[in-house]
Amino acid sequence: NRLINCRNHILEFKENMLHLRNKTEKNSQEMMKVLNRIKYEITKRENLSGNLVAQKADILNKNETVSNTFEDLKFFFPHIRKEGRIYPDVIIGKGKTGVSFALGISTVNRGNYSYLKQTLTSVVSRMTLSEEKDSVVIVSVADSNEDYLHSVVKMITRKFKRQVRSGSLEVISIPAFLYSSMLNAKHLAEASQKLASWQTKQVLDFCILMLYAQPKAKYYLQLEDDIIAKEMYFTKITDFVGNISSNNWFFIEFSMLGFIGKLFRSEDLTHFVRFFLMFYKEKPIDWLLNDIFQVKVCDTGEDLGNCTKRKKQIRIRYKPSLFQHVGIHSSFPGKEQYEKDVYY
Repeated sequence: NRLINCRNHILEFKENMLHLRNKTEKNSQEMMKVLNRIKYEITKRENLSGNLVAQKADILNKNETVSNTFEDLKFFFPHIRKEGRIYPDVIIGKGKTGVSFALGISTVNRGNYSYLKQTLTSVVSRMTLSEEKDSVVIVSVADSNEDYLHSVVKMITRKFKRQVRSGSLEVISIPAFLYSSMLNAKHLAEASQKLASWQTKQVLDFCILMLYAQPKAKYYLQLEDDIIAKEMYFTKITDFVGNISSNNWFFIEFSMLGFIGKLFRSEDLTHFVRFFLMFYKEKPIDWLLNDIFQVKVCDTGEDLGNCTKRKKQIRIRYKPSLFQHVGIHSSFPGKEQYEKDVYY
């Protein structure tokens, strides 16, 4: 009897062990399924270069608020009045808001020449971690060439993984329907017409980028895709802005060249954009920036000396410049430019 009972206990023990092993294997399989699913979701999120599904405004989370300032575009461009909600395609972005600085970089395809990687490297690497946390860099691809968009996204997701994961680096794409067919320089015959069309489109590129960046930060810094930032440029900007005694400034120039390094209060961007859109066909955007001062500061018939003096009080210039233009091959096809900031 003892032997029988002992054998029965052994058999029962084996059955229990077999059941436990089967249960463990089943749990392990379930666990592996969960882990594989998590791994798949992480890969899916990180491999943005292989999945360029645009995150449009009408499919944003209901808790997110989308700026209505884009609706202003319909006033100036009748051809988009029948469109729904106007908003850029968000290719890379986590909706980062509530930061001190938004840095905007508009980029287009320059054929075999590109300075964007060099520009982003200097802009991003010369921030401290705390500065990076309190800012967002926005790259706006203002080009209908899908291959160029893919190349930009591929470069950014490989080179700037940490910034993409933290939400400190975003990529948006401007939908082609925002530009009327008259802006397509390829269909224009004369070189002067093509240049005028290119300048017109550039003004619109900047305006759309400004409107997108406005609700994200307290200040907006305009850069271009072919510049180099100085060491500690961001620290110098934050210190300088924080130490300005007067709050009556209109914008601050951290570069004397063109439209590079111009810092605006985000709350003022709508006023600038509306002015630019009123005259976007007439002049390049840096010329329009000068004109807005003439309208805002100078009275009709006023002595030029008095007007110039007041301009200096609200148009603050930081020297030496913190950004240098390095691009030789212009975004306008076939044009070479050798402009340098002499105050750099």
